[in-house]
Amino acid sequence: MKDQDQKLHAMRHSLAHIMASAIQELWPDAKFGVGPVIENGFYYDVELPQPVTPADLKKIEKGMRKVVNQDQPFERIELPLSEAIAKFKKSAQVYKVSLLEDLKQHGTTVAKDIDREQLGLENSDDKVTTVSLYKHGNFEDLCRGPHVASTGKTGPFKLTKVSGAYWRGDDKNPQLQRVYGVAFETQAELDDYFNMLAEAERRDHRKLGQDLDLFVFSDLVGAGLPLFTPRGTIIRNCLDDFVQELRGKYSFDPVSIPHITKKDLYETSGHWNKFKDELFKIKSREGHEFALKPMNCPHHIQIFDSRPRSYRELPIRYRETTMVYRDEQSGELSGLSRVRSITQDDAHIFCRSSQVKDEILKAWDVVTNFYKAFGIDLKVMLSTHDPDKMEAYVGSTEQWDKAVGQLREVIEEKGVSDYVVGVGEAAFYAPKIDLIGKDVLGREFQASTIQLDFVQPKNFGLTCTNENSELEDIVMLHCAVSGSLERMMVLLIEHFAGAFPIWLAPEQIRIMSLNDSPEILDFAGLLTENMRDLGLRVETDFSNESVGKKIRNAELYKVPYSIVIGPEEVKSNRIKPRARKDLGDLDGAFITGDFINEVRNRIENRV
Repeated sequence: MKDQDQKLHAMRHSLAHIMASAIQELWPDAKFGVGPVIENGFYYDVELPQPVTPADLKKIEKGMRKVVNQDQPFERIELPLSEAIAKFKKSAQVYKVSLLEDLKQHGTTVAKDIDREQLGLENSDDKVTTVSLYKHGNFEDLCRGPHVASTGKTGPFKLTKVSGAYWRGDDKNPQLQRVYGVAFETQAELDDYFNMLAEAERRDHRKLGQDLDLFVFSDLVGAGLPLFTPRGTIIRNCLDDFVQELRGKYSFDPVSIPHITKKDLYETSGHWNKFKDELFKIKSREGHEFALKPMNCPHHIQIFDSRPRSYRELPIRYRETTMVYRDEQSGELSGLSRVRSITQDDAHIFCRSSQVKDEILKAWDVVTNFYKAFGIDLKVMLSTHDPDKMEAYVGSTEQWDKAVGQLREVIEEKGVSDYVVGVGEAAFYAPKIDLIGKDVLGREFQASTIQLDFVQPKNFGLTCTNENSELEDIVMLHCAVSGSLERMMVLLIEHFAGAFPIWLAPEQIRIMSLNDSPEILDFAGLLTENMRDLGLRVETDFSNESVGKKIRNAELYKVPYSIVIGPEEVKSNRIKPRARKDLGDLDGAFITGDFINEVRNRIENRV
């Protein structure tokens, strides 16, 4: 962690403690869970006798500012584990006692899945005999640190919201209240953050998706199962067509698979044990157990494995855009960001180990060109296994090290020197190259992944006959370019605030009549027909509304070009298109054919 990041981390961590002390001042019987640093701020989980209201947040803030103004020093205290347990039992801090007793019983193995800062652990030794606490004023908290020197050394902050959180993430445990705050080094940074939040709210895909008539949800269909309107479906199809056009350069073959499978398939692949709680399960009337597919790779493997393969056939590249299904918890669902039906523009490449580098470079090229069309540059993270947690992965350490080495070699050959290594970020069956983008608000997102999988080919016994007529093990690459069409729509709706590039806009041109005279309606109708015949997406507004109202309606739908047809246009056979603000002004009148050619050129080149 850089020095500046460490400083900010210590400030936010200290504010979490200051917030807890202010809460305890208001509610002396408060029982505290954990209070870690998170992106942009901090939170604390706490059990209180009443719900925290917006008015309470202001009271907590006021208490925090009082502590900050008193500039109380942070004091580190080390205690034997048994004394720390006794101390927190005496103060009835049951959640701290729970953490410490688990530590005493299981060693640091239990601490790997919780916030180590709360346990005051300095290292990963299994035998822990002492823990650390931090004290300011009369408040003491179990914590590893670090903190600033005193409460007055923290930066500007603001409490933002309260949500529910089960203790240790288990819905069988009590639900605590999670109080969130944000903090930065300067007031200007704090102001910028809230300005960004306001802009993000204006761009929220859930609101714009409804306003622009892109998707809906139905209580009868179920939460997390979006229904896409004709306008939304156009965007989905355009995105998928673009992906497949880019893949066409590298000869991917289309395949098609069913949406359910026998349990046996996922038992062989290893997904059943790993994801059995996230699967939608189905029992046939004969008692056979099936599942809605949560991923496509095991099905595609069956197509590859349907007959013997020669090395001369490899690489074999399959592509398919299809839905997968995951039983997400209701509380985690959110618009298109978290859904139960996920549309993947999936691809799997079956190749020899010697072909891995070339195939990854091809997949990478597809991803780069896709995001370049939206003005989004990508950075790279190499997501690897965690050598200290090999029980979480399938395959040997040697196999993983080899696969990671192959990916690292590709990244370096690509000339990327500033890539990040994400230890423990790999899938359970494969290391991967994660390509990370940043939207117009500066928010990072995982754009795409390229996974190198040696586990599933081994599980299914995938081989080819090599030059010596011997069976040779093969490997498999996974790459979904957009990740999912739902997630990509979230990104693009918010990135463009609904004002899509003309090639992606569900409605590219709207033609409006000045009045309902037959000459105007005939001319406008013929123009519409000609444009549609040339593949343009054109809607009409021949209603009795005023022209101003018609233009306003087109603007609300963020239509790239609108054209009003009146007597002048009929007489001159020229049109004066109005361009959406972000597209720039169009000068003068156009011969209709010239305007159509200009628009088609912009669409074909994805301007």
